[in-house]
Amino acid sequence: MNNASGNLTNDKALHLLQSVFGYPSFRGQQAEIVNHVASGGDALVLMPTGGGKSLCYQIPALVRAGVGVVVSPLIALMQDQVDALAEVGVRAAFLNSTQTFEEANRIERQVRSGELDLLYVAPERLLTPRCLELLQASNIALFAIDEAHCVSQWGHDFRPEYIKLSVLHERFPAVPRIALTATADQQTRDEIAHRLQLDDARKFVSSFDRPNIRYQIVEKANGRKQLLDFIQGEHAGDAGIVYCLSRKKVEETAELLNQNGITALPYHAGMDYKQRSNNQSRFLREDGIVMTATIAFGMGIDKPDVRFVAHLDLPKSIEGYYQETGRAGRDGAPANAWMAYGLQDVVQQRRMIDESEADESFKRVLGVKLDAMLGLCETLACRRVRLLDYFGQGSEPCGNCDTCMQPPVSFDATVAVQKLLSTIYRVDQRFGAGHVIDVLRGSETDKVRQWRHEQLSTFSVGADRSEAEWRAILRQTIALGLVTVDYEAYSALKLSDDARPVLRGAQPVQLRQYQKPVKARRESAKPNGYVESDLSAAEQAIFDKLRWWRVETARKHNVPAYVIFHDATMREIARAQPASLDDLRGVTGVGEKKLETYGAEIVALIAGLA
Repeated sequence: MNNASGNLTNDKALHLLQSVFGYPSFRGQQAEIVNHVASGGDALVLMPTGGGKSLCYQIPALVRAGVGVVVSPLIALMQDQVDALAEVGVRAAFLNSTQTFEEANRIERQVRSGELDLLYVAPERLLTPRCLELLQASNIALFAIDEAHCVSQWGHDFRPEYIKLSVLHERFPAVPRIALTATADQQTRDEIAHRLQLDDARKFVSSFDRPNIRYQIVEKANGRKQLLDFIQGEHAGDAGIVYCLSRKKVEETAELLNQNGITALPYHAGMDYKQRSNNQSRFLREDGIVMTATIAFGMGIDKPDVRFVAHLDLPKSIEGYYQETGRAGRDGAPANAWMAYGLQDVVQQRRMIDESEADESFKRVLGVKLDAMLGLCETLACRRVRLLDYFGQGSEPCGNCDTCMQPPVSFDATVAVQKLLSTIYRVDQRFGAGHVIDVLRGSETDKVRQWRHEQLSTFSVGADRSEAEWRAILRQTIALGLVTVDYEAYSALKLSDDARPVLRGAQPVQLRQYQKPVKARRESAKPNGYVESDLSAAEQAIFDKLRWWRVETARKHNVPAYVIFHDATMREIARAQPASLDDLRGVTGVGEKKLETYGAEIVALIAGLA
């Protein structure tokens, strides 16, 4: 492409950004990505949640002739995505299994006749002969493969049908393709590029840092009670997501929160589809709802005001953890990523890997990913530094995570670990954590007396530490690989080969000092350097009135409130106090279509408060 046509593309893209989407300028690498794809280039884009990935394919689709086809696994959210585009004047539709034959036929006619700017389609639908024939008979602007990490068998959200999307390159070699994801380590990036035949595509990797998110991992005592204290203490009335490993735990956690005055809804794959969809819809459309969910929930959720993401169980990998925590604070305002983590989490995740039907090489990869996740939990250094390092990004201590704000104390645990390993050995490596700790602490339980373990030389050698302290030490020795758990022998603790040099005194062990859980206090989650422009009393009155207006407007349009305007846009309107449509034009998030649709109402509303 020559400079003249390149400049024309740049100008058109910027004009669309401003006039359609209402943003004054591109952020980060957006402009470079948009211009590359609009000019016909292939791209692999890694950009954190909330970084503006959607614009990277929506604007090129509008710049180029034809319809942009977005491959997305998010059937439950396609309607909201299409509604949001309709609000800014973009002609969009979707094809998926929720539609009747007549509806699908109507959309197919629009695709053929060039009446659409964007078409969202599930991968299963796209791969059908009917859909591929439709696309070959139509003018296609580009293919966008969203949530591209789903193609990776090593990833945290594998979808088998994604592997077959290489057909797009084979059947439509002249159509540019852009694959996008929020999380992928180097191995996953390489696999995405290889499987989607994007090896020659230009790679765009944005910073993985989300400075507005505060990371906090606490010792698990009573996880659900700790969660309750955390929400009541720091996030009363806020929207949030709580992740649990099992469906039963999801249901029980939602019930506990509701019993304590926190509006919570469950979400998991075992629920009735209609109920699950209703719960998701309420979470998106109403304020202050907490969703308790398995990892089945959240991908593609574009709710900007989620103020916290909590984990009651350890995620399988840092990719999964980062993807899930990234659903907090999409609006750039302060948010919390909180996790309660304990011995049982380590045991449970190790068991899931060992008992899976995967082959040994795949289990090894899962083990390496779990080790990295455990390293993040057990680190004595800044969590953000550890997190970003996993994705190959260097950084300095952030001052906005628990280990920066309250640095953990490390101690020489060599003697304590030797006592633990010796006790496991002397009970013949046949007993679980509870019994081993009872022997260490000198607890003469019926089981200890039954096996005459009160006569062992290690009986009561650890009486100076509490049960919680020993559990923390045991958890860390399992994380370090010194101790394994035999799930076929009633979770018996066994020594690994790595335990030998520790027992001989040839290898010292440094661990985190146990810290007793403390009740969460109501405090700001503002990161260091974050400046919030507080509204004056008059501006706050306008903002509050705008929120009520937005609720009613969203209800009439049957869309989530944030589809009308984000909070950040309404704050800017409150500060600007526009007295005319021209005053409102140029406010971030107010494009021409929204100005035409809502401008007069907003100006009249503000005038009425004067």
